[in-house]
Amino acid sequence: MLEIKHQALLAEAQRHGRPDLDGLRLCFQVLSLAAAIDGDCAARLAPHGLSEGRFMVLFLLRGAGEPLSPHQLAERAGVTRATITGLLDGLEREGLLERRADGEDRRRVDVHLTVTGRRLATRLFEQHTRWIASLFEGFSATERRQLGTLLERIWHRTDLGAGQLEDGA
Repeated sequence: MLEIKHQALLAEAQRHGRPDLDGLRLCFQVLSLAAAIDGDCAARLAPHGLSEGRFMVLFLLRGAGEPLSPHQLAERAGVTRATITGLLDGLEREGLLERRADGEDRRRVDVHLTVTGRRLATRLFEQHTRWIASLFEGFSATERRQLGTLLERIWHRTDLGAGQLEDGA
C-alpha cells in the first residue's frame, strides 16, 4: 500500500541500516493512505467541475444557513483571502454563488449560494459524506475510537499538533 516514492525511501533507509524502519513504514503508510483518499476525493469532485477548495466553499455556505463574507469563508476554510477570492470568482462565473452588497453596509459583501449551487452542494454533501463513511465500514465502534486515539497521539507529536497543545487548542 506504499506509494513508489515511499517504497524507495524505505529501501534507502533499510540499506543504511536504520533501526526505526517500522516507524518509517507506518508514517509512509499514513501518507500513502492520505494521498489515496485525496486522489479519490479529487476524482469524485472533478466531474462536477469542483476542486476540494471549491467544494469546501459550497459546503461552508450550505452549512452556515446564512450568507457569509469572503473573510469569514477564508477563515473557516483555513485559506488566504486571495485564495478565497479566486475560488469565489470561479464559482460565481459558473452560477453557483453570487456576491451581494450588504443591505446595511454597502462596503460589506455577502456570499450567497444560488438555487443551482445549493442543489449541487446538498447532493454532493450527501454523496461525499456517504463515501467517506464507507471507508470505515467493517470497523467496530471500538476500532474506530482506537484508530482515532492513535492518530491523535501521532498528531500531537508533529510540530503543528504540539504547537496546538501549547496554545491550549
